[in-house]
Amino acid sequence: MNKKTVRDVEWAGKRALVRVDFNVPQDEAGNVTDDTRIRAALPTIRYLLEQGANGVVLMSHLGRPKGKVNPKYSMRPVVERLFELLPEAQEVRKTEAITGEAAEAAAAALQPGVVLMLENTRFDPREEKNDPAMAEELSRLGDVFVNDAFGAAHRANASTEGVAHFLPAVAGFLLEKELEYIGGALEHPKHPFVTIIGGAKISDKIGVIENLLGKVDALLIGGGMANTFLLAEGKAMGDSLVEQESLAVARDLIAKARAANVRLLLPVDAIIADAFSADAQTQVVSVDAVPAGWRVLDIGPATVEQYRAEIAGAQLVIWNGPMGVFEMEPFAAGTRAIASAMADAAARGATTIVGGGDSVAAVEQAGLAEQMSHVSTGGGASLELLEGKILPGVAALQDK
Repeated sequence: MNKKTVRDVEWAGKRALVRVDFNVPQDEAGNVTDDTRIRAALPTIRYLLEQGANGVVLMSHLGRPKGKVNPKYSMRPVVERLFELLPEAQEVRKTEAITGEAAEAAAAALQPGVVLMLENTRFDPREEKNDPAMAEELSRLGDVFVNDAFGAAHRANASTEGVAHFLPAVAGFLLEKELEYIGGALEHPKHPFVTIIGGAKISDKIGVIENLLGKVDALLIGGGMANTFLLAEGKAMGDSLVEQESLAVARDLIAKARAANVRLLLPVDAIIADAFSADAQTQVVSVDAVPAGWRVLDIGPATVEQYRAEIAGAQLVIWNGPMGVFEMEPFAAGTRAIASAMADAAARGATTIVGGGDSVAAVEQAGLAEQMSHVSTGGGASLELLEGKILPGVAALQDK
């Protein structure tokens, strides 16, 4: 984290233009159902208000409106929730504009203590094209750009990367924390270092596994991707999800792990079902004995115990991707057991990091998110960091 942060700016008299990630889930009526990402941005917004910034202008995307104005994706419900969560602000205003005269007038009218939320940046088709004209128009709304949207930092958009070319640009506290936890863990890992990788496909995680092979002591594989590894080892997988086109990759990764002296652990047993359904027939079998017509939908109890033992001996654990189809109760036990083992590891002093996406949903579902050292707010961004990639929204910020 060699980038300047909000602490490196004298805020009195300066207007802050802040990119946040308020891409939050909502119900049919448009009410925010999970405000985790809004809460995650509060420390930066509060700091700017305390430091006497001459107004705080917030910008975010929400959903996928595909470059068109769509009331379903309006930022209005987010503003209402933000106002409830931020009593320190004298006022939280909303403008229908993103750039242009109306947005500039709304920003110019701000005083210290007042927050302004722009409309959904993706209502403008230029946002996802990282159009320099839009970035320049956004830059007129503030004196200093603050990127606190870790969840969008892997995208080079006008509001994340482009605007940093027109204003002094620094990181907010959330972005700083994410980079220090995930980036720091990879640069200076504590050992034993264990990584758990799950999810459906190897193809989504090849870069992550290859980058980690030079760093970790053990790699625990679960989820649908484990089936492809097991098939590559010659085991019959019945009707399980497998990637035929990734078999050679799986064999290559197994060989690379061996060469790097990394323990690559695959499931030894599994919970299988005769259909992809919560009310299917299920049984626990060895991975050598998956019958035709059945499919693997979770890791089995013997695998759970093996993985739990690896996690128990670790000083650093990073987890990305569920162990099974955890959205269905009969196939959630493996994922829940990993969450619980990580919470136990954190309690005895290990660093435990949950990297984005479904794994976050799983630890929240299990009620264990608070017990982890760090739960990332960005699925795609945390994956790219684990792959060793540079995030465009971070690269564009000023160096210390």
